[in-house]
Amino acid sequence: MQSSNNGAVGKRIRNYGTTVVNVSNRERIASVALGLLFISRGIKKVSLFRTVVGGYLLYRGASGHCPVYSQLQREKYTSKAEAVNIQTTLIVNKPKDEVYKFWRSLDNLPLFMSHLKSVIKIDDTKSRWEVNVPGNVTSIHWEAEIVKEEEGELISWNSLPGATIENAGKVEFRDALGHQGTELKVVITYKPPAGKIGGGLAWLLHPLFKKMIEKDISNFKQYIETGKIATN
Repeated sequence: MQSSNNGAVGKRIRNYGTTVVNVSNRERIASVALGLLFISRGIKKVSLFRTVVGGYLLYRGASGHCPVYSQLQREKYTSKAEAVNIQTTLIVNKPKDEVYKFWRSLDNLPLFMSHLKSVIKIDDTKSRWEVNVPGNVTSIHWEAEIVKEEEGELISWNSLPGATIENAGKVEFRDALGHQGTELKVVITYKPPAGKIGGGLAWLLHPLFKKMIEKDISNFKQYIETGKIATN
């Protein structure tokens, strides 16, 4: 005879005392392993960020509780990951044609975007991208294609189907400063890796990753006008 569980069949969040266990065993093992790696590298590199992330991952693995999951009322098998959406407008003191040509060669982007490890041209429209995960403990790569182009006015690209990470971007170019400068409207979107571990790390790193991209875009003005970026 089967006993009733009061309608809780299939519910994956479990309560042990006052701690809600909402992380699967596989995620807990991965969290501990990654936590130790982050802490080790944080100590070697004197990196507060890596050490803090490592501590969080160790707590997550040891307790089986993910505060982020709880806050978002997510269950451990959720595969949907929040997208990083960046929209900004800036004006640079360079002619529109020059700015457009620079962006049209997408392999120029890592020159001022620190979150990009590389963008390698495959052909006139396709390219291979590699992005650094915050903390530089690993990288993710995929292929993208320019899907819309209006010469001197607009460039739009998307990651190809089956990519590890979904990426899309659009840049619009308009004359400014009496045709001596350019106004850019930039939209960039990343959807972090899906899945149990990928989804969890995506939520953890999302705020830092978004901040990194915003800073990278703001670096463009300095780079296109001076040819370099000041480092702290």
